[in-house]
Amino acid sequence: MGTNSQSTTTSETEGDVHSPARCNDDTAVCIVSVKGLKDNWQKWSSEHQQYQKNNPFSNDTRPSVAAPQRGRDDYGRPAQGSLTEQRGKDAHTHISREVQELCEVIRNIGELKEKDLDGGGSDGKVITVEFGKLFEHYVTISNKLVGILLRARKQRLVDFEGEMLWQGKDDQAVITLLL
Repeated sequence: MGTNSQSTTTSETEGDVHSPARCNDDTAVCIVSVKGLKDNWQKWSSEHQQYQKNNPFSNDTRPSVAAPQRGRDDYGRPAQGSLTEQRGKDAHTHISREVQELCEVIRNIGELKEKDLDGGGSDGKVITVEFGKLFEHYVTISNKLVGILLRARKQRLVDFEGEMLWQGKDDQAVITLLL
Protein backbone atom coordinates (compact mmCIF):
# COMPACT_ATOMS: atom_id res chain seq x y z
CA MET A 1 0.00 0.00 0.00
CA GLY A 2 2.85 2.41 0.81
CA THR A 3 4.22 2.04 -2.72
CA ASN A 4 0.85 2.71 -4.24
CA SER A 5 0.33 6.02 -2.40
CA GLN A 6 3.84 7.20 -3.33
CA SER A 7 3.24 6.64 -7.01
CA THR A 8 -0.07 8.49 -6.82
CA THR A 9 1.56 11.51 -5.14
CA THR A 10 4.38 11.58 -7.71
CA SER A 11 2.00 11.43 -10.68
CA GLU A 12 -0.21 14.16 -9.17
CA THR A 13 2.79 16.43 -8.67
CA GLU A 14 4.08 15.88 -12.19
CA GLY A 15 0.64 16.54 -13.63
CA ASP A 16 0.38 19.88 -11.78
CA VAL A 17 3.48 21.50 -13.29
CA HIS A 18 1.37 23.89 -15.40
CA SER A 19 -1.67 24.21 -13.14
CA PRO A 20 -2.12 26.90 -10.46
CA ALA A 21 -0.93 26.40 -6.89
CA ARG A 22 -2.95 24.19 -4.57
CA CYS A 23 -2.62 23.89 -0.82
CA ASN A 24 -3.89 21.11 1.37
CA ASP A 25 -4.53 22.68 4.79
CA ASP A 26 -4.64 19.32 6.57
CA THR A 27 -1.08 18.31 5.71
CA ALA A 28 0.33 21.82 5.07
CA VAL A 29 1.66 20.70 1.70
CA CYS A 30 1.49 23.20 -1.12
CA ILE A 31 2.06 22.39 -4.74
CA VAL A 32 3.30 25.45 -6.62
CA SER A 33 3.42 25.49 -10.38
CA VAL A 34 6.53 26.60 -12.20
CA LYS A 35 4.41 28.49 -14.71
CA GLY A 36 2.73 30.46 -11.91
CA LEU A 37 6.10 31.41 -10.42
CA LYS A 38 7.39 32.44 -13.85
CA ASP A 39 4.29 34.55 -14.54
CA ASN A 40 4.56 36.31 -11.17
CA TRP A 41 8.26 37.04 -11.76
CA GLN A 42 7.58 38.41 -15.24
CA LYS A 43 4.80 40.63 -13.90
CA TRP A 44 7.06 42.02 -11.16
CA SER A 45 9.90 42.53 -13.63
CA SER A 46 7.68 44.45 -16.06
CA GLU A 47 6.27 46.65 -13.30
CA HIS A 48 9.78 47.36 -11.98
CA GLN A 49 11.11 48.28 -15.42
CA GLN A 50 8.19 50.67 -15.90
CA TYR A 51 8.83 52.21 -12.48
CA GLN A 52 12.53 52.68 -13.28
CA LYS A 53 11.64 54.52 -16.50
CA ASN A 54 9.91 57.17 -14.38
CA ASN A 55 12.53 57.20 -11.60
CA PRO A 56 14.86 60.20 -12.16
CA PHE A 57 17.52 58.65 -9.92
CA SER A 58 17.85 55.33 -11.74
CA ASN A 59 20.67 54.49 -14.13
CA ASP A 60 18.16 54.43 -16.95
CA THR A 61 19.41 57.07 -19.40
CA ARG A 62 16.48 56.99 -21.80
CA PRO A 63 14.91 60.37 -22.54
CA SER A 64 11.58 59.22 -21.12
CA VAL A 65 12.94 59.66 -17.57
CA ALA A 66 11.17 62.67 -16.06
CA ALA A 67 13.59 64.89 -14.13
CA PRO A 68 12.18 66.96 -11.27
CA GLN A 69 11.73 70.62 -12.19
CA ARG A 70 12.53 73.35 -9.65
CA GLY A 71 9.77 75.82 -9.04
CA ARG A 72 6.95 73.36 -9.63
CA ASP A 73 4.48 72.80 -6.81
CA ASP A 74 5.32 69.09 -6.57
CA TYR A 75 9.12 69.60 -6.55
CA GLY A 76 10.68 67.91 -3.53
CA ARG A 77 7.40 66.34 -2.46
CA PRO A 78 6.34 62.69 -2.49
CA ALA A 79 3.81 61.44 -5.00
CA GLN A 80 0.24 62.27 -4.06
CA GLY A 81 -1.55 59.43 -2.34
CA SER A 82 1.68 57.57 -1.56
CA LEU A 83 2.56 56.09 1.81
CA THR A 84 5.47 58.53 2.01
CA GLU A 85 3.07 61.46 1.74
CA GLN A 86 0.86 59.96 4.45
CA ARG A 87 3.83 59.40 6.79
CA GLY A 88 4.88 63.03 6.26
CA LYS A 89 1.40 64.28 7.11
CA ASP A 90 1.29 62.09 10.21
CA ALA A 91 4.71 63.38 11.34
CA HIS A 92 3.63 66.98 10.80
CA THR A 93 0.50 66.42 12.87
CA HIS A 94 2.49 64.77 15.65
CA ILE A 95 5.04 67.59 15.84
CA SER A 96 2.30 70.23 15.78
CA ARG A 97 0.72 68.54 18.80
CA GLU A 98 4.08 68.55 20.59
CA VAL A 99 4.57 72.28 19.85
CA GLN A 100 1.09 73.03 21.22
CA GLU A 101 1.83 70.96 24.33
CA LEU A 102 5.10 72.89 24.85
CA CYS A 103 3.22 76.20 24.65
CA GLU A 104 0.74 74.93 27.25
CA VAL A 105 3.58 73.92 29.58
CA ILE A 106 5.16 77.38 29.21
CA ARG A 107 1.76 78.97 29.98
CA ASN A 108 1.38 76.82 33.09
CA ILE A 109 4.86 77.21 34.62
CA GLY A 110 5.83 80.60 33.18
CA GLU A 111 5.47 84.03 34.73
CA LEU A 112 3.28 86.80 33.36
CA LYS A 113 5.37 89.94 32.77
CA GLU A 114 4.90 93.39 31.32
CA LYS A 115 6.94 93.90 28.15
CA ASP A 116 7.37 96.52 25.47
CA LEU A 117 6.36 94.43 22.44
CA ASP A 118 7.19 96.61 19.45
CA GLY A 119 9.62 99.14 20.90
CA GLY A 120 7.14 101.92 20.21
CA GLY A 121 5.88 102.30 23.74
CA SER A 122 2.87 99.99 23.65
CA ASP A 123 2.97 97.76 26.69
CA GLY A 124 1.78 94.19 26.61
CA LYS A 125 1.87 91.13 28.76
CA VAL A 126 3.94 88.10 27.87
CA ILE A 127 4.67 84.82 29.54
CA THR A 128 8.33 84.01 30.15
CA VAL A 129 10.19 81.08 31.64
CA GLU A 130 13.88 80.28 32.10
CA PHE A 131 15.24 77.43 30.01
CA GLY A 132 16.56 75.56 33.08
CA LYS A 133 13.15 75.55 34.76
CA LEU A 134 11.44 74.51 31.52
CA PHE A 135 13.99 71.78 30.92
CA GLU A 136 13.54 70.30 34.42
CA HIS A 137 9.76 70.29 34.05
CA TYR A 138 9.59 69.16 30.42
CA VAL A 139 12.11 66.31 30.67
CA THR A 140 9.36 64.07 32.08
CA ILE A 141 7.19 64.81 29.02
CA SER A 142 9.68 64.53 26.15
CA ASN A 143 13.39 64.28 25.49
CA LYS A 144 13.15 66.55 22.42
CA LEU A 145 12.71 69.92 24.14
CA VAL A 146 15.35 71.86 22.20
CA GLY A 147 14.13 70.58 18.83
CA ILE A 148 10.54 71.44 19.67
CA LEU A 149 11.61 74.89 20.89
CA LEU A 150 13.40 75.49 17.59
CA ARG A 151 10.29 74.42 15.68
CA ALA A 152 8.09 76.68 17.83
CA ARG A 153 10.44 79.61 17.22
CA LYS A 154 10.32 78.94 13.47
CA GLN A 155 6.52 79.16 13.73
CA ARG A 156 6.92 82.41 15.72
CA LEU A 157 5.25 81.00 18.82
CA VAL A 158 8.23 81.49 21.15
CA ASP A 159 11.38 83.58 21.16
CA PHE A 160 14.78 83.27 22.84
CA GLU A 161 18.32 84.57 22.37
CA GLY A 162 20.85 82.57 20.36
CA GLU A 163 20.57 79.82 17.83
CA MET A 164 20.68 76.85 20.22
CA LEU A 165 20.05 76.26 23.90
CA TRP A 166 22.31 73.98 25.94
CA GLN A 167 21.42 72.41 29.27
CA GLY A 168 23.56 73.87 32.05
CA LYS A 169 25.12 76.61 29.93
CA ASP A 170 21.85 78.34 28.99
CA ASP A 171 19.74 77.59 32.08
CA GLN A 172 19.26 81.34 32.65
CA ALA A 173 18.12 82.02 29.06
CA VAL A 174 14.62 83.49 28.96
CA ILE A 175 12.05 81.91 26.67
CA THR A 176 9.13 84.17 25.78
CA LEU A 177 5.76 82.84 24.67
CA LEU A 178 4.58 85.10 21.81
CA LEU A 179 0.91 84.11 21.70
